[in-house]
Amino acid sequence: MTFKKTNLCLGIALATMTMAGALVSPQALARTSAERMAEAANNKADALEAQLQALQAEVISLREQANRPAASADSEKVQELDAWMTSVKSEPVKAKEKNNMVFFRGGYSHNNHGRGGTLDPTYLPIAGGISNPNGLAVGEIADQDAWYFGAGFDFSLNDDLFGLMDGTEVLAELMFDYKELGTKQANGLSPQEVAVVNSLGFNLPPANSETATVNQLSLAASPKIKFLKGHAFRPWLIPIGFELSIISPPSDAITVLTPGMQFGLGADYKIWNNLYVGADARYHYAPGDVDGVNPNGVTAGGYLGIGF
Repeated sequence: MTFKKTNLCLGIALATMTMAGALVSPQALARTSAERMAEAANNKADALEAQLQALQAEVISLREQANRPAASADSEKVQELDAWMTSVKSEPVKAKEKNNMVFFRGGYSHNNHGRGGTLDPTYLPIAGGISNPNGLAVGEIADQDAWYFGAGFDFSLNDDLFGLMDGTEVLAELMFDYKELGTKQANGLSPQEVAVVNSLGFNLPPANSETATVNQLSLAASPKIKFLKGHAFRPWLIPIGFELSIISPPSDAITVLTPGMQFGLGADYKIWNNLYVGADARYHYAPGDVDGVNPNGVTAGGYLGIGF
C-alpha cells in the first residue's frame, strides 16, 4: 500500500512538473526570441551608427582637403602682393615723363626766287619785242633773304618706331612760320626804276612813295622721328611733311595760296627740367609756281622748347 501511495505521489509530482514546464516553456521561448530580435536590432543600429560616423569623418576629411589648396593659393597671392608692395615702396619715385613739346622758333630764310607776279607792273616786254622770262623789267623787287619766326607743337605718338626700333620716338608736328621778305612801292618800282622803264619807251606813272610789306605765312603738319629717347641730346628728322603757304607777292590785288611740302632735320638738348634748346634746318618745296610766285627755299635757325 505504501508503495502504491509513493508511486501515486511521484506520478502526481511528475505530472505537475510536466504541466509547469509546458506552461513556462512558451514564455521562456517568447522571451528569448524577443531578446534576440532586440539584440539584432541593436547590432544593426550600432552598425549603422558606425557607418554614419565613418561617412561623417570622410566628409570632414574631404572638406579639409578641398579647403586646403584654396587657403594655400590665397596665402601665396597675399605673399606676392606683399612682395610687390615692398618692391614698389623701395623703388625711387620717378617723375612723370613729359613727351609733348611746345616750341618757339626763329632764324634766317632764303628763297630760291625773288617775288614777282603776272599782275606786277614790272611784268613788261623789254624794248625790241624781247620778253623777260622772269616777268621783271628791272630786276627783283623783294629780297630773296628774309627773317622768320614761328611756333609749333610736338605730340608724341609712339616710343619705339611702331615696334621697329627701341628708343626712337614718333611725333606729330604742327607748326606755323611768318616770313618777312621786304617792302615795295605801291606800283612795284622805285623812282629810279620808273625812270629806267620810261627810258625804254613806256609811260609809267610816277612811283608812289607808299610801301607794302612782302611776306609769307606757312602752316605745316609733319611726322617727326626723334632718336635717343631718354637722353638729354636728341637728334630728329622730318622725312616729308605737308605745308600750305599764303604769300603776298609784289602785285596788286593778288594773294597766293599754294600747297607744298617740307623736309627737315635738327636736334635739341634738355638744359634743365623740361626746358630745351635746339636748332633745325628745313627745305620748303612747292611744285611749279602760282601766278608767277615760287615759294621754294630754306629756313635755318633755333628754337626754345617746353615739355608738357
